Parts: sequence; C-alpha cells; structure tokens
Amino acid sequence: MKFIHTADWHLGKIVHGVHMTEDQRYALLQFINIVEEEKPDAVVIAGDLYDRSVPPIEAVELLDEILYTINVKMNIPIVAISGNHDSAQRLSFGSSWYRHSQLYIQGKLTKTCEPVRIKGVNFYCVPYAEPGTVRHLFEDDSIHSHQDAMKRITGKIAENLNKDEPNVFVGHAFVLGGKTSDSERVLSVGGSGCVTSDLFDAFDYTALGHLHSPDAIRHPKVFYSGSLLKYSFSEAKQKKSLSIVDMNEDGSFELSYRSLAPKLDMREIAGTMEELLDPAFYQLQQQDDYLKITLNDEGSLIDPINRLRQIYPNVLHLERKWDLTDLRRKKAFSSIKDEQKSELDLFESFYQEMTDRNFDSQKQDLMVSVIEAVKKEEALK
Repeated sequence: MKFIHTADWHLGKIVHGVHMTEDQRYALLQFINIVEEEKPDAVVIAGDLYDRSVPPIEAVELLDEILYTINVKMNIPIVAISGNHDSAQRLSFGSSWYRHSQLYIQGKLTKTCEPVRIKGVNFYCVPYAEPGTVRHLFEDDSIHSHQDAMKRITGKIAENLNKDEPNVFVGHAFVLGGKTSDSERVLSVGGSGCVTSDLFDAFDYTALGHLHSPDAIRHPKVFYSGSLLKYSFSEAKQKKSLSIVDMNEDGSFELSYRSLAPKLDMREIAGTMEELLDPAFYQLQQQDDYLKITLNDEGSLIDPINRLRQIYPNVLHLERKWDLTDLRRKKAFSSIKDEQKSELDLFESFYQEMTDRNFDSQKQDLMVSVIEAVKKEEALK
C-alpha cells in the first residue's frame, strides 16, 4: 500500500506582506502531477491546511479545487486532520458525508479514535488539541501539558490496536528534539508544548505536521513531511518535498521523497551595494526571488531598498551587517573600570566593543583632539 505524506500547506499565508496564494497554487499543481505519477492509494495531510482559523476566500477556493481534483477526479482517498492554525469546527463541516467519497477530514478530537482503514492499513487520525480540551474530553484532571494529552490519546488507541496489521498515526505535534523555524506558531511557553517520540512506539509509521523541515527529526518511525513552501528566511536552506511511503503488510516501509520547486524561491544574499548592483553579479541571480539582503556597507546609504528593488523587485527584508553586529556588541558590552587606562585607551576599548571595527590612526587623532578640547574646557571652569 502506498500513500503520500504531506502537511503544513498554510493556504492563505502572508509572508512579509506578500500573499502567497499563487505561489501555493503553483506548488499544489506540481503536487497533483506527482500524485498522477505515483498513483498512491491515499494522500495524508497532517494538519495546517490553512494558515489561520478564518482563511481568505481564495485560500478556501484553492483547497476545494485541489481536494476535489485528487479525491473526485482522480478517485484517491484523502486522510486529513486539523492543525494548530486551522479551525477544527470549520474543517469538520461536512465530514460525515465526505466519508462516502473517502475524504476523511478529522477536524475535532473525539474520545473514540476509530481508524480509517485503507487497503489493509489503519490510519489513526488525531487532530491538534490543547491539553485543556483533552482534559475535558477524557475527564482526566491529571492532563496539564501536551505530553500528558498525547500520552492519554495514544494510550487509549493502543488498547484496541491490531498489531497484526500496519498502523499509521496521523498527528500535529512538536516532538522533543525537532528543529524549529520562525514561521511555526509556538504551541505553548516553556517546554510544555513538546511531546516525546516514545509515545508513538505502538505505530509502524507516524505522519506528523507542525515542524516545517522534512529533516526536523531523525527517527526510524516518526517523520515530518515539512511545509509546502518556505514561509520564512529561517527555512531558506531547506528543500521542500513530499514523502512517499510504500507500506508492507508487516508494517515495514520504504520511504522516498519527491521535491517541490517553488514559483519564486526564498533566498538570502549579502554584499555591498556596489557588489549587489553590479551586472556581473545580478545577471547570474534569479532576480525575482523573494530575498533577504544583508548589506555590508559602512556609513549611511541613500534609499537602499528602492535602489535594490530596481534590480530585485521582491526584496522582502533588508538589514545592515554592521547594525546587527553593533547591536550584539551593545548587548554584550560591560562598563570598563580600569583606572590605569588613559581616556584614549578607554575610548578605543569602548569603540571596538561597540562596533567591532579598527580604531585606526585617523580616528585616534580625531579623538585626541576631542579629549584635549574637553580637558581645556574643564580647566577653564
């Protein structure tokens, strides 16, 4: 039995003021082509279909189009759950009759988690739920963290698990040790949002959503598919893909990946204004990509963002290397208390701590004249 594991589409996402719907459509059309080529027995979407609980109309229409194409036109079962960005109630709408066409959308957590059975494989669908929701559902006052909640849920499932058949857990969680990115919403403060991987030991394959890198965790049976696209510059070096799972009757599986190429990539570049505006440099670049640019120039610059956007129209974030370095230095700087140092020595130490730049002879001469002028003024008082 073959299924495709994907998650974190975040339809309706806005990144640095840019609506990503057309980029998402571009990626999802590739996804459909891959489904046509792979001919899976099911498609699994492990949460965060939308980016927010009340998605924009174009996001709803895009999801409707893609699910209809896969489920109705291609006659492929879909197993999906809600994530922490989704509205459980909205995704639950129509789920009872969708099942008749093998569209299994689990929006709300239920006390009895009956598996979705497709070609001999049991899919246990556990949508994202806050610990308070799980505590109320199971009437268990001992549940206070995501770890407590997931332990209660997987324990309940394990009571009736048929170990003679392949079992797949579909969930949306932050497994301890996973690598995060800036575009993921924190599940809770401190460490209470994490769950341990041993909670999924009873399952042959755990298909997770939430963390956006397919390499977020290294585990023989617990996997993240990663997000559909790059949604922050902390994901710039990630390669987005779909997980293809060939499940055997004994629960063993072979895992492969199909990559997704974005309409516009999200990248980081750095250099001086002169370097970045040099045709010898930018003609080798994909100039339309979404860019974070770090400028290495010292001193003031006149309207750098608009000058850069004449060449790179999709500059989303601009920062100065020295501004960042100076800020780090300022945070780390502690007052220098050494009476044996001269005023010039003290200022040189201060300057290097704050700027990380060379205090050359020209700057020394200028500072000597300032110090002498101040001393003369003090002497006249």
